[in-house]
Amino acid sequence: MGGFRGRAAIAAGIGLAIVSCCSGLRADETSATCAKEDFESVVETASGSLRDLNNQNRPVFQEKLRELKEKRNWTHDDFIVQARPFVKDEKTAVYDKTTDELLSAIASMGQEGAAAAAPDCALLLELRARMKMLVDTQSAKWNYMFEKLDAEIAK
Repeated sequence: MGGFRGRAAIAAGIGLAIVSCCSGLRADETSATCAKEDFESVVETASGSLRDLNNQNRPVFQEKLRELKEKRNWTHDDFIVQARPFVKDEKTAVYDKTTDELLSAIASMGQEGAAAAAPDCALLLELRARMKMLVDTQSAKWNYMFEKLDAEIAK
């Protein structure tokens, strides 16, 4: 579950950043002026926000896993095997792949925008849009995992 936590932390931070920095963004805000600091700020804020999102969801999710472990009287070894499908299955693999692709694009766009002599403000808007997709992806993944776990606890 360590790999899940790392990706979730990154995704969580970027997710909240998107919500906080981009929620009021309008299509007509394609200002002709932006600075490399704007790109750096978006990426820095994003990773902090992903961390926050993960910190909000992970403890609750882990508590629910412990609840299921107790309900089923699993040993520690049983728990490691039985809990895996709640954090890793075909659907979460798709979320993870999408997350990895978005993170790669976001990092590349952030570096490109920060390194440009004259930053491309349209690229900044695209960066923010990708970040929103990342937040949506991570939110959907958390919702999916919680729904699966809640359904199992209810049995």
